[in-house]
Amino acid sequence: MKKYIASAFAVLFVAAATVVAGEVNLEGVKCVIAPRAAKADKSADYKEGKVYFCCDNCAGKFAKDSKPFTEKANLQLVSTHQYEQKACPLSGGDIDESTAVKIEGTKVAFCCNNCKGKVEGEKDDAAKLKLVYSDKAFKNGFAKVEPKKE
Repeated sequence: MKKYIASAFAVLFVAAATVVAGEVNLEGVKCVIAPRAAKADKSADYKEGKVYFCCDNCAGKFAKDSKPFTEKANLQLVSTHQYEQKACPLSGGDIDESTAVKIEGTKVAFCCNNCKGKVEGEKDDAAKLKLVYSDKAFKNGFAKVEPKKE
């Protein structure tokens, strides 16, 4: 009987640790659709993470068709630390920290000054987002953060 109780507590402890480790800090994070603060209780599964919204209307728009919001959703996965940069988003090459720039508050580094220059040469933030956070670039340069094992 003691073994069963100990096992039950062990399972509950692991489950609680998983929930705590899975919490996301939304301070300063904007809704994927509207320029308002994202809320933890307004979310949708996206890739291997969650994206957050300001209201049910935005969550509904995203659920209906997420394609127009791909870049913002990918950016949010990085800004909420669910994904991290592993390579240059343009080439897939190793990153050089000296090429780092901020795009909508999130640091992104490139393999070389040519890739950095290509992004910095874009006319506005939307064009920069499209280059760095499109699905192709996201697949090249970012990976899901693996939970730390204790």
